[in-house]
Amino acid sequence: MPLSFQQKFIQYLREDLALSPEMIDIALRRPDPLMSQLHIVLWQHGLISLAQLNSVFEWLEITASQSYADGSIA
Repeated sequence: MPLSFQQKFIQYLREDLALSPEMIDIALRRPDPLMSQLHIVLWQHGLISLAQLNSVFEWLEITASQSYADGSIA
């Protein structure tokens, strides 16, 4: 079963940015957490640097492009 976008994103945060599950959980505990804003919340709380935030934007762009190309996002 292929991973959902949310699963891929959290996997990226853990593996590529080396964020701990606890760090990610802090951002997810917000009262209405939106996956589309998770990286912003992490940055606002000082859990990722500006350079890491830029890497997230690049990853999101590449992943979205690949998803459109392979038809997994309509």
